[in-house]
Amino acid sequence: MKIVNTNKKAKFLYFLGDTFEAGIELKGSEVKSIRDGGISLDQSYITVDDSQQVYILNCFIKSYKNTGSFVEDERRKRKLLLNKTEIRKIYKHIKIKGGTVVPTKVYFNDKGLVKVEISLAKGKKLYDKNQASKEASMDREMKMFQKGIEY
Repeated sequence: MKIVNTNKKAKFLYFLGDTFEAGIELKGSEVKSIRDGGISLDQSYITVDDSQQVYILNCFIKSYKNTGSFVEDERRKRKLLLNKTEIRKIYKHIKIKGGTVVPTKVYFNDKGLVKVEISLAKGKKLYDKNQASKEASMDREMKMFQKGIEY
């Protein structure tokens, strides 16, 4: 498994719950661009429409440099491929519970297919974010202290 990109802000902004592995429907040379690392998950999110189709929105995939005149929209809506039971869980989380679903990482699986790991999430409040940054700072200081490094 080769991890191409991770969404580091998702852990800071949300409480992450269940995770799902989803395929992504790509066109043209988008796979080559992803293989080169031309993808960004910042500010992207998952939606479900009324016909039970799951989409990833605002995911940036850079256009491949050797495509010539064929250029796709870099932030277009892309369909995610999931099982029916997974789609129902995601639909219930978004529509009924009012939660959000965020992509956490993009990777190539053992067969060479592009997969997106998505996670059911609940937004953090400001005081939760402050507490998380304090804990991260304390952990960093403890590790530095254990190594014998002072600053």
